[in-house]
Amino acid sequence: MPGTLGCMNDWPQGTSDDNRGPRYGRGSAGAQPEGARVMRQVRRGGRAAPPASGPGVPRQPSYVDGGEGDFGGYDSGYNTGQVYGTPAGRGPSGPGGSGPRGPRPAPNWRRRIKVTAITLAAVLVVTTVGTYFWADSKLNRDVDLSTVIDRPEKGEGTNYLIVGSDSREGMTSEQKKRLHTGSSEGKRTDSMMILHTGDNGPTLISLPRDSNVTIPEFQGSESGKRRAAMGANKLNAAYAIDGPTLLVRTVEYNTGLHIDHYVEIGFAGFANIVDAVGGVEMDIPQDIKDTKSGANFEKGRQTLNGEEALAFVRTRYALAGSDLDRTKNQQKFLNALASQVATPGTVLNPFKLYPTMGAGLDSLIVDKDMGLWDLASMFWAMKGVSGGDGKSLNMPIAGDAGNGNLQWDMTKVKTLVDQLKADEKVTVSGN
Repeated sequence: MPGTLGCMNDWPQGTSDDNRGPRYGRGSAGAQPEGARVMRQVRRGGRAAPPASGPGVPRQPSYVDGGEGDFGGYDSGYNTGQVYGTPAGRGPSGPGGSGPRGPRPAPNWRRRIKVTAITLAAVLVVTTVGTYFWADSKLNRDVDLSTVIDRPEKGEGTNYLIVGSDSREGMTSEQKKRLHTGSSEGKRTDSMMILHTGDNGPTLISLPRDSNVTIPEFQGSESGKRRAAMGANKLNAAYAIDGPTLLVRTVEYNTGLHIDHYVEIGFAGFANIVDAVGGVEMDIPQDIKDTKSGANFEKGRQTLNGEEALAFVRTRYALAGSDLDRTKNQQKFLNALASQVATPGTVLNPFKLYPTMGAGLDSLIVDKDMGLWDLASMFWAMKGVSGGDGKSLNMPIAGDAGNGNLQWDMTKVKTLVDQLKADEKVTVSGN
């Protein structure tokens, strides 16, 4: 096939694979690639070299758009260092590029502030909701006021019966000794107060535990059976006989005032709350020394811890006015405690707020309808009394009923109760 071989040998720079010299590639012993003189389709920067012509030599394909003209085709700038889409010779300006970058955009402060505000609001909502359910679960709703019979009609505003009991439940022998509580069995009421809240400011009324009252017919809290009236007795006897529901029944019967909520706290819980809040500052009106309560105070302003606070509110025999003066001291202390609890220093400080709430909620016994908002309203109202927005007084007393019992002044009591029912400003003064 002489003609065919002749055509194949017309390729430039060689006539056969064996005679083309050292090359790079398959079957080649050379270490370098073929030069541009063989790879005619590669441009070196000028015009493309004209293809070889001659009989039997096919025209080489062009990879340059627009034919063999000047720059501007697919290969334009290939050997100039230019990378497509970037300034010539400068490299990419995006991430990873070696060339200079453009100016960075200014921070979007409005967006950052908005995101921060939303995040803080979300954290606040989650914390508030979590705290609410945690606190709500700790309330001991053990008193069912629906079992109280023959109740008076509800008036305007809200009435809380606040009770301090001498309960020693859960206390160790060391605690009983330290707090001077003794080891008596059962529970009695050490203090009783009615707190009225309404549109004319709060009113706090102390009920002396030696008040001479009638214990009326009632329904037993455990048996559910009706029990006959027991005649004249001390007020604190009602609690000793059948607990909170009979006490509520007795207060309602003797005053005609509807009790909406019941709150009780024992000795240990009271002391724990005071310690959790960091003590309560009080102005002691006189030197007090009472071996039975453990009180030993000099006159003047001082901060009382839990043990000292309990001794102060229980002191009776060191006071000339006996039970009436003691109830006044109890009012003063509870107002001071409420004022200290309901302050930004406590509410906004989790290291004080949570221990105080934990100590208080663990110690309180409330009625089944009592909610956290009701409890918070009670504390704010007590703070209002101490801040001058309300009034505090003892139940008006007419004199001694005999056997150490205190007889209420029923004329003043009726006026007081009528004003509270109508949620009017209280004008009655107590002892």
